[in-house]
Amino acid sequence: MAVKEVNSANFKDEVLSSSIPVLVDFYADWCGPCRQTAPIIEEISNQYEGKIKVCKINVDEQKQLAGQFGIMYIPTIKVFKNGSEALSSVGAKSKEDLLQMLGL
Repeated sequence: MAVKEVNSANFKDEVLSSSIPVLVDFYADWCGPCRQTAPIIEEISNQYEGKIKVCKINVDEQKQLAGQFGIMYIPTIKVFKNGSEALSSVGAKSKEDLLQMLGL
């Protein structure tokens, strides 16, 4: 399962209505730490397909969503469970850190 690009039009369906945990990566194309974390997030998405959903939100293109979730620094990783934000972390993370956030 590829990482899903999410916007304000599909956020509710993709993230809040998901029956499985969702890792959401708030990022920007110009962000070095975001580019560093991207392959790890892609690997997790493929490795845990069906157990979790992985979404990305470009903060430059989705300013309303970034504002709604108070994104001040990127990358910001949020985990949503049962339609609610469960965890949040700022900065580049290792695969182990991300898996721990997801409870895997």
